[in-house]
Amino acid sequence: MVKAVFFDVDGTLVSFQTHKMSDSTLYALHAMREQGIKLIVSTGRHKSQLFSIQEFEFDGYITLNGQYCFVDDQIIYKNCIPKKDIQTIVQMLKRKPFPCIFGAQKDLFLNYEDDEVRFIHQSVNISPPPICPVERALQEDIFQIVPYIHPEQEKEFMSHLPHCNATRWNPLFIDVVPKGGSKALGIQKMLEYFNLTGAETVSFGDGGNDVEMVRMTTIGVAMGNGGEDVKQAADYITTSVDEDGIYNALVHYNVIPPKK
Repeated sequence: MVKAVFFDVDGTLVSFQTHKMSDSTLYALHAMREQGIKLIVSTGRHKSQLFSIQEFEFDGYITLNGQYCFVDDQIIYKNCIPKKDIQTIVQMLKRKPFPCIFGAQKDLFLNYEDDEVRFIHQSVNISPPPICPVERALQEDIFQIVPYIHPEQEKEFMSHLPHCNATRWNPLFIDVVPKGGSKALGIQKMLEYFNLTGAETVSFGDGGNDVEMVRMTTIGVAMGNGGEDVKQAADYITTSVDEDGIYNALVHYNVIPPKK
């Protein structure tokens, strides 16, 4: 029996068209809650950006691609980028500025914004983070950075950050986290917290940052609107977020009953 289900947010729980959860998704969440299944968000977003799913109270939150995990007000795991790599990034941005978002514990901040930054934030219906001097990154823990670099720039950029890994779910930017950090590690920490290690689990995702997650869980589901990388890693490809993808997969696996 499934004991825990993990969900990406953008393109999975939340539609890029409506910027909210569908009625079928909410039905599925409530149907699983009635069974005592733990329902956990697993997102690249910061905790301050979760307003699109606030109508449902999840059991736990894996944010910043697994680097900051919490249940209620309790932090159960956090993992910051080593200061040496942060120093390198700051030096790079001072020499040749390009947009870069920094994920701190309390909030996000940005060195500057351009049309690409505005376009991305409009597509997910959130405002860009406030602009701050890049030196702020040296003064507090940073759990994730989001540099706006294109695919052809990624290899050279990451060669300067030996203690970090990158994932991409959009051609305009990458998510950079500490080496070894991922949503999968966040899932492991959540399962330990809820004493569910080894339990049957399901995950839903649509992007490159979901690949390790869908491989790790007992059943990994890729959304129909997802990228080829996550579809190849998944056990099952459901319909798109706008075609009741979460609901259809859970009915397919007999986790929830069909709506009457």
